[in-house]
Amino acid sequence: MAKDLLTTLAAGMPQFSKGQKLIARYLISHYDKAAFMTASRLGATVGVSESTVVRFATEVGFDGYPQLQRNLQELIRNRLTSAQRMEVTSDQIGSNDVLTRVLSLDMEKIRRTLEETSKEDFESAVNALLEAKNIYVVGVRSSAPLANFIGFYFNHIFSNCHLVSTTSASDMFEQLMRIGEGDVLVAISFPRYSHSTVKAAQFARDNGATLVAITDSRLSPLAQTATHLLLARTDMASFVDSLVAPMSVANALIVAVGLRKREEISVTYQKLERIWDEYHVYEKAEETGNR
Repeated sequence: MAKDLLTTLAAGMPQFSKGQKLIARYLISHYDKAAFMTASRLGATVGVSESTVVRFATEVGFDGYPQLQRNLQELIRNRLTSAQRMEVTSDQIGSNDVLTRVLSLDMEKIRRTLEETSKEDFESAVNALLEAKNIYVVGVRSSAPLANFIGFYFNHIFSNCHLVSTTSASDMFEQLMRIGEGDVLVAISFPRYSHSTVKAAQFARDNGATLVAITDSRLSPLAQTATHLLLARTDMASFVDSLVAPMSVANALIVAVGLRKREEISVTYQKLERIWDEYHVYEKAEETGNR
């Protein structure tokens, strides 16, 4: 309903009461601000009671105000510029006790991710990765750290993993040139969605590959082509994209495939430990004895 909400409000205007018209007009004109207002604050802004706002949400087809609010947030997520996000940050978080507010919002994202992500899709994605001829991982801009994180550990677990370089669109597709049936592409993108990642996902599916999409919503352009959809909430709390829930999903994916290949990984890490020790990759703690 996200795409049609503003149209629905405009069409229903003649039937709304005076108070409902005030709410509807504000939502249509200022949906970017209203998406992060409580029912109480929205009511105070337009001059109606909190209960009127709550009733209005049910009148227009939602289970309650929180659902209407989430609908508005879905509507704006890919529309806001960075400057508009900065304004929302100031309104939503303010400058008092930013640490507590941001961490609390991130915890809520993980909770909602756990509720909304399909365990069946997750297990299917794990099976697809374990059976893949080749695994490709792509994520650009703010999603690049997630792709690097997955690629780093997958290279320890699999001998057939390729982290796709994203320095240019042509370079990306040259690396994906041979992708096909039996291969898996792990594609990661969140609002504002990367055009190149979406095109890479479409290219992979057109060539018969399986697509594991890590994204935020079933309305995401990645979701339209996904074989296995892993949802991770990144509800906008600021001009910074929160990667807490997506990182947790990525971590779970790595752990799940790792547990299924534990014997092979044990041998791999024994070899790696010898290499790390020989070439002094990590600092060693000084051994101290009792004096």
